[in-house]
This record gives sequence, C-alpha cells and structure tokens, in this order.
Amino acid sequence: MISNKYTINVNGSLVEIDHPLVMGIVNITPDSFFSGSRFVTEKEIIDRTQQIIDEGGSIVDIGAYSTRPGAEYVDEATEKARLKVALTVIRANFPEVIISLDTFRAEIARWTVEKYNIGIVNDISGGTLDEKMFQTVASLKVPYILMHMRGNPSNMNDYAVYNDVVKEVIFELSEKVDKLKEMGVSDIIIDPGFGFAKTLEQNYQLLNKLEVFQFFDLPVLVGISRKSMIYRLLQTNPEQAINGTTALNTIALLKGAKILRVHDVKEAVETVKIVSQLSR
Repeated sequence: MISNKYTINVNGSLVEIDHPLVMGIVNITPDSFFSGSRFVTEKEIIDRTQQIIDEGGSIVDIGAYSTRPGAEYVDEATEKARLKVALTVIRANFPEVIISLDTFRAEIARWTVEKYNIGIVNDISGGTLDEKMFQTVASLKVPYILMHMRGNPSNMNDYAVYNDVVKEVIFELSEKVDKLKEMGVSDIIIDPGFGFAKTLEQNYQLLNKLEVFQFFDLPVLVGISRKSMIYRLLQTNPEQAINGTTALNTIALLKGAKILRVHDVKEAVETVKIVSQLSR
C-alpha cells in the first residue's frame, strides 16, 4: 500500500490523512441509482448518520441531487429545501461530524458552509457546471474534492472518448489543480471520476493505473461503490454489487487511495484495516 500522508484543514482543525478514511453516503434524493442509499425522512437521515459513525466512517457525504447517468434536472430551490431538512437535523444531533456536501452549485456550497459549517465541498463537475465554484471555495477556504467529468449527468456518456484515458484525465485535472492553487485553494482532493464520462473498460484502465495519480501529491478519493462498472461486468445489479465493491476498494487502497466514498461503511472500514496491516 502506498503510504503518503496528507493534512487538510476542516472547520479550522487539521485532519491527518495518515491512513485511508471512509466517507459514508447519505443521498436525500428519491432517485439515486442504489435504492439502499436513499434517505428522505428526518428519522432515516439521523439513523443513517448514526450508522456511518458507529461503523467507523470519518466523513458523512450528503447529496440532494442525483448525478447518475440520465438523472433528471433538480432546480436550486429543490436542492436547497432538501438540504435544509437534512443538515438541520444532522447538525442538531451530530454537531461535530465532518460533513462533505455533494453539489456542483457555488451558491449552495456557500450557503451550507456558512449556515451549517460544512467541512468539505464535493463537486462532481470539477467546476465545469458553475463558473463561480472555484472562486467560492477559495473565498470560503474549504477543502475541495475536484472530480473529473465531461459534460453533465444527462449527457456525460457522449463524452467518453479518449485516446488515452489515464493521460487525458490527469491532464484535465492538472489544469484545474493549477487554477485552484493560483486562486489560493490549498486543500484539494483528487477524484478520477469513476463512472462519469467513462466506459466500463475506461473505468478499469483508470483503476489499473490509479497509482499514477500520486503525481499530484494530493489525497486521492475513489468512489466506485456499487457502480455499473461492477454490476454490468458481473451481469447483476447495484443491490448485488457489495462483493465487487470490496474487491475494487481493495485494489484502490493498494494503489494509493486515501478516501473511499461508499454506501457500505462497515465493509469499507474492514477493508482499510486489512489492507493497512500489509504495510506494518
């Protein structure tokens, strides 16, 4: 396992990433691709957050806009209303938990950081869907997850055309990393964007060369939990993709991933523990 260590500033406190962290998913949407990740009522949201904490998750990732391929458009008012319910109850019950906000809208990011003390902004578009995002995270001084994607969730599969997917993803991310650093963003987390504007074969090419992303000298996040690159290959469905998820998370950890974004926290935490034992 690649043993690079990183530090990020979250809510004014330094978080050491000296071992891989697990980020648990809370989708407050009615249409996320995996039905087991949908949490709508206040009780469901509280219970899910407690589960993530109890099972060893370090970060709670909340999203109010499904970004699965072909996802329906959600207006800003709807996204904000969904988040208001979820973040209010989470902050009331778990005031110290680190929350990552899954949004591509700069104003949503600003509002949640200022009102709910969101610790990390997780932007699936890498700043392409809202030109104000980079300047916003720079002014908020909040860690930023920079994910690679082309197009938008409704048409991204049309842009999965590469001569060399690994080189092109790294190049496109590196241009944005340089821009973010010029704007004063120092806490950047790299996400290769598995499943976003990549074919099944391209996803595995990226995973096979994941260690190359150490080039950035930044923590790498991998989000492959129950995705189609698993269940389509195995000819099953998201509900049956936990074994494949664990297999790919293991490979990702061995190749240097520092954060796993997952639906199944307990299994991911156990995977981290086992893989970490190899480097002792």
